[in-house]
Amino acid sequence: MIVKNHGCAVFGINATPVVVETNIHSGTNFYMVGLPDNAVKESHQRVSAAIKNIGLHMPRGREITINLAPADIRKEGSAYDLAIAIGILAASEQIAADRCGELMVMGELALDGEVRPIKGALPIALEARRNGFRGLVLPSANAREAAIVEGLAVYGVDHLGQVVDLFNGQELPRTTVDIALEFAASSANHLVDISDVKGQENIKRAFEIAAAGGHNVILIGPPGAGKTMLAKRLSTILPPLNLDEALETTKIHSVAGKLRKEDSLLSVRPFRSPHHTISDVALVGGGSFPQPGEISLAHNGVLFLDELPEFQRTVLEVLRQPLEDRVVTISRAKFTVEYPASFMLVAAMNPCPCGYHNHPEKACVCPPGVVQKYLNKISGPLLDRIDIHVEVTPVPFSELSSERPSERSGDVRERVVRARRLQEQRFAGTPMHCNAQMGTQEVRRVCRIDGTGQAILQKAMERLGLSARAYDRILKVSRTIADLAGSPDIRTEHLAEAIQYRSLDREGWAG
Repeated sequence: MIVKNHGCAVFGINATPVVVETNIHSGTNFYMVGLPDNAVKESHQRVSAAIKNIGLHMPRGREITINLAPADIRKEGSAYDLAIAIGILAASEQIAADRCGELMVMGELALDGEVRPIKGALPIALEARRNGFRGLVLPSANAREAAIVEGLAVYGVDHLGQVVDLFNGQELPRTTVDIALEFAASSANHLVDISDVKGQENIKRAFEIAAAGGHNVILIGPPGAGKTMLAKRLSTILPPLNLDEALETTKIHSVAGKLRKEDSLLSVRPFRSPHHTISDVALVGGGSFPQPGEISLAHNGVLFLDELPEFQRTVLEVLRQPLEDRVVTISRAKFTVEYPASFMLVAAMNPCPCGYHNHPEKACVCPPGVVQKYLNKISGPLLDRIDIHVEVTPVPFSELSSERPSERSGDVRERVVRARRLQEQRFAGTPMHCNAQMGTQEVRRVCRIDGTGQAILQKAMERLGLSARAYDRILKVSRTIADLAGSPDIRTEHLAEAIQYRSLDREGWAG
C-alpha cells in the first residue's frame, strides 16, 4: 500500500513542501531515498523504537520504501521523523490515512515516542497555509510561533500517541495566539533607558540622528567613557517594529532555533553583540548546512561590535558587502541561500592600545607609530560605510553626580518616529524605508544643497580627503538631520553638523 503525507524542507528563511511517500510490500528491506542526509537516514531506528513503545508495531516481513520528494533537494535534520512514522503506520493500516492529504506533519521523535522541537516552524507554517493545508502538526514547543499564521489549524503535540489519536479521528486542542495582543504587550518592553546615561548629550544627539535615518555609528573613546552603555540603549530609541518586520525577524530566529517555547512573535528589535573572537562564518552565516549568522540575527535591529580593532581583519572585511546590499548570499556547489541582513552597525573602540590617545587628562603611553597601526586595523573601505564617527570623552564628576533628570528613551523615540514617517512618505512605492538605504540616484534627487552648502562640502572633502562614498554618507546624514528638524531642505547648519560626524577622517588621530 502506498501512502503520501506531507512535510517541509527549510532553505534560507523559506520552506519548500516535501511529500513523504511510503510504500509497503513483500520483502524484508528498509529503503530511504530522496537525497536524505545521515540524520534523516537514522530516523529508521528512532521511528521503529517510538512506534513499538506506544504499543504499535513495525510491519514484519515486509519491505518498506520511503521516498522524500522532490528527490533532487537535499533533506537535512531529524524533523522528518514524525512524518515518516505516520507514513509507516498509515501504509500498514494501523491508523487511518484519510487526513494524510490535509495535514502537514513535522517533528523529531525520541525513542519513547516523545516529540522534540524543530527549527523553522514559522516558515513551515507559512508554507503550509500557502499550499492549502488545513492544519499543521508539530511539537508543542514550536506551536506558539506557528500559531501566528492565520487560517491554519496548529496542533501542538508532545507524544506520538497524540498524533495517532488525531489521525484516527480524535480532535486535539488547537494552539491559538492573539497577534495584536502579543504584539502590543511586548513591543515597548525595554529593560534599559537612555536616561540611565549621565551627560554625553552630544553622543545622545548622534544616536538620535542614527536611529532616525538608520545610519551606522562608530564610537571612539577611552575605557569607561560609556561607549558600551550607550550602544546597548540605541535599540530603545528605534521605531517599534511593524508587523511585517516582526514576522521577517521571527522567521530568521525560528530557522536558527533561537526562539523560546513561550515566544510567538518577536516584536522588539534584536540587539546582537558577538565577542571579538567570532569567526567570519559565525558572523555572516554559512557552514556545511548553512545557518544564519549574527548579522542576519540582527536583521531589523542592531549589531554591536565592541572593541572593533580586536576582531580579525578577515571577519571585519566580510561585513562590507552586507552593509551595502543588506543581504547575505551563501553559495555552495549545488545551491545558493540568501539571508536578509538589514541591520544598524554600532561599533566601539579605544583610540589606541592603552586607551588614552587624545584624552584630556591622561597621557598616552603608546610608542610612536602604534596609534596609527592600531587604527589601521580598521580598513578605509569599512570606515567609509559607517556614516557617523563620534568621539566619546569621559563624563565630568559634576555630571555624574547631577540629579538633573535626563530625557527618556520614549521622548527621543517620538522624534525619531516622526522623522521616519517623513522618510516613509518620501520613499513610498520603493523598497527603501529610511535615508541610510538610499542609493546614488536617490541621494542626487533627495539630498540637494545650495551653492553655500556645496562650497562647505567641497572644503571639507579637500581638507579631510574624503572618498566619494563618504560624500554620499554626509549628504544622507544631512538629510536625516533636516528631517528631525522638520525642514524640507538641507540647510548649511544641517550640513555642518553632518560633517562633524567624521572624527576618524580628521588630523589628530594619527600617532
